[in-house]
Amino acid sequence: MSQNFVEELKWRGMLHDSMPGVEEHLSEAMRSAYVGFDPTADSLHIGNLVPIMLLAHYQRCGHQPVALVGGATGMIGDPSGKSSERNLLDEATLRHNQEAIKAQLSHFLDFESDTPNAAKLVNNYDWMREFSFLEFIRDVGKHITVNYMMAKDSVKNRISAESTNDGMSFTEFTYQLVQGYDFLHLYKANNCTIQMGGSDQWGNITTGTELIRRIGNGKGFAITCPLITKSDGSKFGKSEGGNVWLDAKRTSPYKFYQYWLNSSDEDAEKYIKIFTFLGQEEIETIVKSHKEAPHQRGLQKRLAQEITTMVHSIADFENAERASNVLFSKTFKADIATIDEETFLDVFEGVPQAELPKSDLDSGLDMIAALSAKTEFLNSNGEARRALKENSVSVNKEKVKEDYTISSDDLINGTYVILNKGKRNTYIIKFV
Repeated sequence: MSQNFVEELKWRGMLHDSMPGVEEHLSEAMRSAYVGFDPTADSLHIGNLVPIMLLAHYQRCGHQPVALVGGATGMIGDPSGKSSERNLLDEATLRHNQEAIKAQLSHFLDFESDTPNAAKLVNNYDWMREFSFLEFIRDVGKHITVNYMMAKDSVKNRISAESTNDGMSFTEFTYQLVQGYDFLHLYKANNCTIQMGGSDQWGNITTGTELIRRIGNGKGFAITCPLITKSDGSKFGKSEGGNVWLDAKRTSPYKFYQYWLNSSDEDAEKYIKIFTFLGQEEIETIVKSHKEAPHQRGLQKRLAQEITTMVHSIADFENAERASNVLFSKTFKADIATIDEETFLDVFEGVPQAELPKSDLDSGLDMIAALSAKTEFLNSNGEARRALKENSVSVNKEKVKEDYTISSDDLINGTYVILNKGKRNTYIIKFV
């Protein structure tokens, strides 16, 4: 193999635990390994990026990655790290979500290559749907004791809940058996000998290795990565609006870019190893340069560039970068016109707006009307006049006097005008 996969994970801080012998196993030949993904939404989120990068590095090291969409397990719900059961999905929704997830994974994995290590996508619903309950408990369930299942942390943590409502259903209790059978199935059907996932998945993965040993008379291996935490203690992958999604319709490229740009120095140094394909020497150079001039946020900028380009596109990154710099631009009006309307609204999210008819611009809209009489941005016409006399009012970041009138020439994206009173107070007029 061209690269040692385990060593690659180690220096990137992506190895939490692995079974003895896995490194030797990987050195002997090309191996197949899989990671499971929850198909409960038609988009993955940045919490899924670590296992995605595991598979991507695995393929780059010459091995075959298998992405498993948990269609069957998605109908059950994984208790690991959860405090309650998830909603169950119908087959049509699962299939839709599967296709959407494959499209996102294609940004990281090569499914189309004719090489032996081309990535594969499988759905455990395809082999579990024909399994009757009686067959499952006869052929699989008898090989794993309740004592073994109860010893798993994911089960113990939920079972010990004092309230009955917070306990675990039988459906969820069987989850590790179903996931374990996935590993056995892929071992038999695809010669898949390794399962990877977050450290919270260790119990489920080792149940699979146990089934491979007991039923398949073979040897399976587990590799887990750490669960990502933020230095300030807040949850990684969450913003004020909830999950940071990989789908541009759910989280815009601008907001996605901003999430990484706003990382702390400590987090960014960790993230650039985990979430990019940059080599060790280049990362060390970037970190060193950043420490010499941290105020320039070179580390965060490079991190945001790499991930936004990888998840979305170079054009999306460039648009997000322009939008991030536009508020400080000396050629604001020209620069703001280069970003699309969606990104414009992202940049000015939360800024108060007023709607006026475009006909108001036919003979020019005077500043008193724009600031107060027609918009109520300022409390009174008198306050508007005072602000204008104090030279504290801007239209599209350019200072204006009381005699200025807003015309169609001032429109951004043919629709918007930005008003400022001083540096902190921003208002938007939308002309419709």
